[in-house]
Amino acid sequence: MNLFSSYLQREVDQMEENGVKLIVVGDKSKFSDDLQELIRKAEVQTQHNTKITLRVAANYGGRWDLIQAAKAWELANPGVSIQSLNEEVLSTYLCTGDAPEMDLLIRTGGESRISNFMLWQAAYAELYFINTLWPDFTVKQFQDALDWFSKRDRRFGSAAPF
Repeated sequence: MNLFSSYLQREVDQMEENGVKLIVVGDKSKFSDDLQELIRKAEVQTQHNTKITLRVAANYGGRWDLIQAAKAWELANPGVSIQSLNEEVLSTYLCTGDAPEMDLLIRTGGESRISNFMLWQAAYAELYFINTLWPDFTVKQFQDALDWFSKRDRRFGSAAPF
């Protein structure tokens, strides 16, 4: 977490200058008070930037996200029956509730699982697995993943055409 703190302190001004909006998703309550404050300040400082959004998952888990979304919905809707909750409404309470649907999930490091990462959000995403570890992932490999993705027949859960 010291590396994360250092990065926030060192890079937040440059993010603001470059129009980067920072959003940190995950259970931040487990971080030190100092790190929580650095995150809060960085998010506030960059909140109006519109060129690109950098969403950093720190202490994030898909199961945690679903539970916190359900609790947030219940808090916002006291006395309302759970029967009125649907997918569209619940998705707005997820950490990524303001983001578009995920299209492509690239998993580096040779693993063939998503490991509790963005479980809801990845429901209809195309999953691309590569053996390269993240620090060594290149622009060419990213382009290869995009090329692979562009050839996919996206059916969003429906059966294959006959």
